[in-house]
Amino acid sequence: MKGIILHGGHGTRLRPLTHTGPKQLLPIANKPMSQYCVESIKNAGINEIAIIIGGIGSDKVKEYYGTGENMGVKFTYIHQDYPKGIAHAIQLCEKFVNNEKFLVFLGDNIIQKDIKYLRNKFEEVDSDASILLCEVDNPSRFGIADVKNGQILKIMEKPKVPPTNLAVTGIYFLTPKIFDIIKELKPSWRNELEITDALQMLLEKGNEITYDTITDYWKDTGTPEDIINANKEILKNLDSSFDGKKEENVLIEGNVIVGKDTIIKKNCQIIGPVIIGENCIFEENTIIGPNVSIGKNSKITKAVIEDSIIMENCEIMTDVKIKNSIISSNSRIYQAENEEKELLLGEGTSIKI
Repeated sequence: MKGIILHGGHGTRLRPLTHTGPKQLLPIANKPMSQYCVESIKNAGINEIAIIIGGIGSDKVKEYYGTGENMGVKFTYIHQDYPKGIAHAIQLCEKFVNNEKFLVFLGDNIIQKDIKYLRNKFEEVDSDASILLCEVDNPSRFGIADVKNGQILKIMEKPKVPPTNLAVTGIYFLTPKIFDIIKELKPSWRNELEITDALQMLLEKGNEITYDTITDYWKDTGTPEDIINANKEILKNLDSSFDGKKEENVLIEGNVIVGKDTIIKKNCQIIGPVIIGENCIFEENTIIGPNVSIGKNSKITKAVIEDSIIMENCEIMTDVKIKNSIISSNSRIYQAENEEKELLLGEGTSIKI
């Protein structure tokens, strides 16, 4: 079985964070969100993975992942010239799949569920597709499966009146039969070839689609709030470690990971869950946590930071409280000497001061 990760798209709901690169490289707990997809696929015993790239900063994906050798997998890069839909991206992989069963994973999906047993089950059965479903509070935002007595009756994209709250997650086990189905698809109102339409057509032609349900955690990280929530969930399950240095009167409480050569100066507080990268400096009286990720080579002075993601190479020199925030790499925040604010903001920025 082979794997496919969709790593394209424009990430418009995450601007300005995505002006310089794909959203799937945005860090969650100091690791690109798509790396969690790679690890899930590898843990399922799949080592040959195609990564579909396209849009802004697609070269950064190749730069980060390379051949896959350092992760124990083999990557093949396939370019999608324009976001024409999930089904279109899958169609581009027909030659790569080479008549095998395969797994598709949207690169912005975060799960904590081990899917190895699903891979094994799909290998053993004769169904033509298997999908993962998850109960959601706002089903009109998602593709939805109508399920009765353990059988999928219908699959639809973002229905106004959803028949169930079972969202179709971005994780699909498929057979090469899907390629013939996609060739018959017509573009949706979004001018895209929808995977939900392909799955529905598969059903209508008398093919069987099985399913499993995620009951622990799944997140489609399409908004800043989703990313902050996923960061919080992943941090909860990391094991504590301390490879830095700390001065006297430093309080470290809860699940905290501190990278090599990071210095925490006196009277600081680190309240887990928190992850801090290598070579960071925390000046006196800084308070970090809970639910905070801070990338490497960052310096924080006197700030109070909660429920936030600070990417690498950032400098924050202010005594204000930062909460529910995502600060991009190479950012600098400092205290003005007077009440005047000098702002340089990208398109789509939201700021509260």
